[in-house]
Amino acid sequence: VSDASGCSMIALLHTGAAKFPQNLLPRARQAVCSLLPAGVLKGYGSIVSRKLASHSFGASMAAMSSFPPQRYHYFLVLDFEATCDKPQIHPQEIIEFPILKLNGRTMEIESTFHMYVQPVVHPQLTPFCTELTGIIQGMVDGQPSLQQVLERVDEWMAKEGLLDPSVKSIFVTCGDWDLKVMLPGQCQYLGLPVADYFKQWINLKK
Repeated sequence: VSDASGCSMIALLHTGAAKFPQNLLPRARQAVCSLLPAGVLKGYGSIVSRKLASHSFGASMAAMSSFPPQRYHYFLVLDFEATCDKPQIHPQEIIEFPILKLNGRTMEIESTFHMYVQPVVHPQLTPFCTELTGIIQGMVDGQPSLQQVLERVDEWMAKEGLLDPSVKSIFVTCGDWDLKVMLPGQCQYLGLPVADYFKQWINLKK
């Protein structure tokens, strides 16, 4: 399923998959797999690719121990869904906020963050939006606002040790839309600050 950025972020390593919403698993798998050809995970060759494939994309620590260390301790795979229509509505609003915390050494998912977000400017999802994202009205009705979700993201980042200055992590997106356009644009519209950790990311398309 393509998202509002025109990208399909497919999903998951085996670890933690049961806890993650099933409609997000395909998107996360593509994101993780795309790291290899994009050159982000340098030194990961065909052996790793075969192991990921044979273990439902779950890689053991033993198999990863011989690979060169990565620049980042954690990759935070992120893929928003947002309100949309044809022609496009303005402003767009984030309606789904998922993050996968991927260990840069073991390639295992250690934690996930996932929340739906209540749109406030255009609270009623369009049929086009539901068809594109798979998100129905009942999934967003009564959900927290973006401000509340961002507060919970910060709490999750702190709990996971990602705010520790000695821990190097970076967001990973399929395109620049999520963190260059969507999040800062909606935060500006709502008068919300954008946390510094959202201001740097790896774009898999590049």
